[in-house]
Amino acid sequence: MRAGTIVRAAPGVHLVHGSDTNWVVVTEGDTVTLVDTGYPGDRDRLLWSLAELGRSPHEVAAVLLTHAHNDHLGNAEYLSRTFGTPVLLHPREAPHARREFRQQIGVGTVLANAWRPGVLPWAVRALRSGGTRRVPVVAPRPFPTEGALDLPGRPVPVHTPGHTDGHCVYHLPAAGVVVSGDALVTGHPTSRHRGPGLLPAMFDHERAAALASLGSVAGLAGDVLLPGHGPVHRGSVAAAAREAAAAAG
Repeated sequence: MRAGTIVRAAPGVHLVHGSDTNWVVVTEGDTVTLVDTGYPGDRDRLLWSLAELGRSPHEVAAVLLTHAHNDHLGNAEYLSRTFGTPVLLHPREAPHARREFRQQIGVGTVLANAWRPGVLPWAVRALRSGGTRRVPVVAPRPFPTEGALDLPGRPVPVHTPGHTDGHCVYHLPAAGVVVSGDALVTGHPTSRHRGPGLLPAMFDHERAAALASLGSVAGLAGDVLLPGHGPVHRGSVAAAAREAAAAAG
């Protein structure tokens, strides 16, 4: 999985691999929904991915955040400030995005896990990409309505707390796609597990809740999973969530 790779997941839906994290571009007509924005250091790659798909930042109707970790909101405030792009997220995640508090792995936890394979190389890359930079979203907006949002792909937010309190996945029913953020991933540099699974426990704010949220993902109809980390997973999303739960078991 090479950084800068764009994968067509479904008509009008693309997964982009950044530096150890992914974002999703959903196009419809002349507008775009962008789910997550990578690390701060991914800005050029993010803008490149839009251009490669024949799009401009001016066409992004909204940024949807799965959660407010730096590797997912890294360029949200830049888009908001520069292009007026609204940044939408679960109301419980809004104060996290404003950096009123942090629910993100700290340096101490990283050092305590430095003996684990892959942790130090990942940490170095994260630092270089802006993983500890302060990049709050000044005016994040809670979802304006229940159910499907009036945006390209008609994404439906599904609250999946655990990784953070306000983590959400986004269901695109018409496309059969679930954008899972960090609620369900398919790989990570700090984990030997490959295929659907949870991130290593050190990344979750509340591990038991993260495990329970797999039940919510298992209830979504879809055959394409677009994770925050790792490659596209093609096959039943419900089965992928059950596989992850069993592996975490």
